[in-house]
Amino acid sequence: MSTGMQDASSVPHPARVHRATRATMAQFFVNGATFATWGVLIPSVKERFALSDAVLSLAMLAVAAGALLTMGQSGKWIARVGSATALRQVGILYAATLLLIPLAPQFWMLVALLLVFGSAMAAFDVAMSVQAALVEGQRTRPIMSTLHAMFSIGGIAGSALGAVPGLSPLAHAALVGTGTLAVALSIGPFALPDDAGDTAAAAHGGDRSARRMVLVLGGIAFLALVCEGGMYDWAAVYMRDVAQSPAAWVSYSYAAFSTGMALGRLSGDRIRERIGGLRTLAWSGTAGATGIALAAAWPDPLVTMAGLLLGGLGIANLMPIFFLAAARVPGMAAAESIAAVARFAYVGLLLGPVAIGGVAEHLGLQISFAGVALVMLGVALFGGKAVRRFI
Repeated sequence: MSTGMQDASSVPHPARVHRATRATMAQFFVNGATFATWGVLIPSVKERFALSDAVLSLAMLAVAAGALLTMGQSGKWIARVGSATALRQVGILYAATLLLIPLAPQFWMLVALLLVFGSAMAAFDVAMSVQAALVEGQRTRPIMSTLHAMFSIGGIAGSALGAVPGLSPLAHAALVGTGTLAVALSIGPFALPDDAGDTAAAAHGGDRSARRMVLVLGGIAFLALVCEGGMYDWAAVYMRDVAQSPAAWVSYSYAAFSTGMALGRLSGDRIRERIGGLRTLAWSGTAGATGIALAAAWPDPLVTMAGLLLGGLGIANLMPIFFLAAARVPGMAAAESIAAVARFAYVGLLLGPVAIGGVAEHLGLQISFAGVALVMLGVALFGGKAVRRFI
């Protein structure tokens, strides 16, 4: 049955694998830069339409809604046309919608545009993850975590570009959109072909056993992204209100967690190569749980930053492992299985901050962080059972 990888009889030349690796890195980089650019554009959108925070949140929700509502169909479409073709076609849409965001004349048009932007982002995510799994399957050494690190580096680049003096929101979007478009249009000669077995699997929608495996993977990914999303959105609040840090230090909490994520992904492939995917997952979950528990148990500013740094190091390599496992589920096209797991992950990313806030309202943010640590410990203990067959 298909695993989403090519069989040994059609192994590409090492030079082609090297080129495909570089091309896939470029895809992750421009994806991170494009998404970060939307984040940088948000204040200008709020000012242009004179939006309240509540109405602005509708625009943010449109991006997530577009991704969630279309991800299932995107996976089927990518499985049918191939990830290289999908990257080229949806990359054009992704770049175009980014460019149009600063040009939308009315708010309702902006919301409709952001729905399309979110859909394009999700499809691009899935297609590039299929390519990433294909690339890793043809290499002698792991690469998945490094590819996800390129997304983070692209995000840093996209954000930093917005700080260039005199650069307008439209110019910012145009520069990043041009880069995304260039990568999308040039992917064809460098991409690895999808496994032909995926087409047959897609035609039958995958068997029940495959769907059960994907459901389990998706559930674990959901829990992991609940923790990641919660840390991104609540770290600064925890630093200010619970750790009682100086005002100038509040932003350091976000930086500490983000730094941990970046360092974890840059080192993740070497760790996985040395100790294996299962141990990497277990140790990652344990490190994430320990870091967040440390921040919850000892809310001192320095200890909190150390805990968030350790938490980021632990959480960093969970999704790369889950996506790689999804691509190798037998009986289902890699694009469909990745899309299904990604949908669970997106929901976790969205609901995590909400759940933490709800618990904090009644029990306090310190208890919320302790709960996140327990969830992460559950990922460490049970995540291996979900990925054991594929890593």
